[in-house]
Amino acid sequence: MTEIRHFSSAFLRDPLHVAALFPSFPPLCRQAIAPLPETGDPVVVDLGAGTGSVTDEVQNRLQGRGRHIAIEFDEGMAAVLRERHPEVEVICDDADAAVEKLLAEGVRADLSVSGLPWLATAPKERSIFPLLARLAAPGGAVTQLAHAWIRFFPTAKQVQRNLEANFEEVVVSRTVWLNAPPAVVYVARRPRTV
Repeated sequence: MTEIRHFSSAFLRDPLHVAALFPSFPPLCRQAIAPLPETGDPVVVDLGAGTGSVTDEVQNRLQGRGRHIAIEFDEGMAAVLRERHPEVEVICDDADAAVEKLLAEGVRADLSVSGLPWLATAPKERSIFPLLARLAAPGGAVTQLAHAWIRFFPTAKQVQRNLEANFEEVVVSRTVWLNAPPAVVYVARRPRTV
């Protein structure tokens, strides 16, 4: 309950940087995780990780293998995330800056899961998707969570256009009704950038 309270107060304090009033529910988290390589050590980057709803599902899928990096802008939520998941590398920073650092280190992600708000995904000039396209490993995917009811608004359509400008394939899931509010997941593959 403390996590929900912290998440909600962070949203009310800064709705431009916190995408939702509540953490994602398990059915949405499961939908957000595109298939991972069955062998080796996959790398998963969890953007806008909040207090760890999606992180829980990523850890469940990884089952102790690979590398899991969670990026969270809010210091309080990052602290909750570190406490809940000491095995996850938690970076408390702006998503753009954190991804730039990962690229500089040569990191390539088999999956990037984004729960980032429109501030990071909608602007034409400064969407994070070009960075995530560069971060994607061969065969990798990027998923973006979005509230279903806003999907047809101009800003939400811009999010989809930004994904399509950076990836050859963009698929939108069916509505996940068992979330508050109901949501969809955009799944993007095959980056247009090299």
